[in-house]
Amino acid sequence: MLQVKELTYAYQAKKPVLRNVNFNLGKGEHLCVMGESGCGKSTLLKAVYGLLDLDKGTVFWGDQQVLGPAYHLIPGMDFFKYVAQDFELMPFTSVADNIAKFLPRYHPEKTKKRTKELLEVIEMTSFADVKVKNLSGGQQQRVAIARALAKEPELLLLDEPFGQIDNLKKNSLRRILFSFLKEKNISCIVATHDSDDALSFADKMIVLKDGKIVAEGTPQSLYNKPKSNYVGTFFDDINEIKINGKKVLLFPHQIKIVGNSALKATVLKNYFKGFYWLIEMDFQNQKIFVNSNQSIKIGVTVSLHVE
Repeated sequence: MLQVKELTYAYQAKKPVLRNVNFNLGKGEHLCVMGESGCGKSTLLKAVYGLLDLDKGTVFWGDQQVLGPAYHLIPGMDFFKYVAQDFELMPFTSVADNIAKFLPRYHPEKTKKRTKELLEVIEMTSFADVKVKNLSGGQQQRVAIARALAKEPELLLLDEPFGQIDNLKKNSLRRILFSFLKEKNISCIVATHDSDDALSFADKMIVLKDGKIVAEGTPQSLYNKPKSNYVGTFFDDINEIKINGKKVLLFPHQIKIVGNSALKATVLKNYFKGFYWLIEMDFQNQKIFVNSNQSIKIGVTVSLHVE
């Protein structure tokens, strides 16, 4: 349904922020775009939404081409919704009114029912009558998401959608939101640096670096076989080390502490991670990280087994 071909864009004729970006997204599919700050994630969402005039390439939704401000008095496609990092809410009206603003007023009962449904999606039913200016940043972020969903867009574009939401609410909100989108068959693109947004909820994933796609596939495939240290870093601490002259990429859980082996390492530091410890070690003059079910005294030499 969404076809992005050779998308290239530069701000004010400078070095391109995006270069020859290509991907497709089907109806109801969810795509996660990951990358470091400044890699072009937000610019990609703006380009797909129609806020930018491309230097090269095309964006199509079905048979309809997405065009930028040069072709539209009001940029952006009506059947898409874009939630940016600045939420553009109405601060002096209530949460419910912010959501209902984009719903038809000639069916008040339907509007009320739809507003109530969306308040449940963002888990803010008890805040319906609270003015937006009195909400925290994370709460405002949730209202912005609900408002974007008011008219059930065909494609929802989310830029770091959970960045200001605390972990207490973030996990449940992710589960409810992405289940709701699947139920309604709404396509979604999420730009993020948080792998939790991808691993459990995305059908596809692309990784951007310097405006180019450096990896793409399912989250599972990129996690199981990261193409580079850069890609692996978005999922967990990753070790890029040489073993017997061969360079390998290993997550901490892929290196096991065993009773005896030819591979030896010395403990440097311990980091408590809740149900496990992350152990920093020196392995053949290379710093590595290994998971352990207990802390280990600094300076102790241990044996390792690599999966």
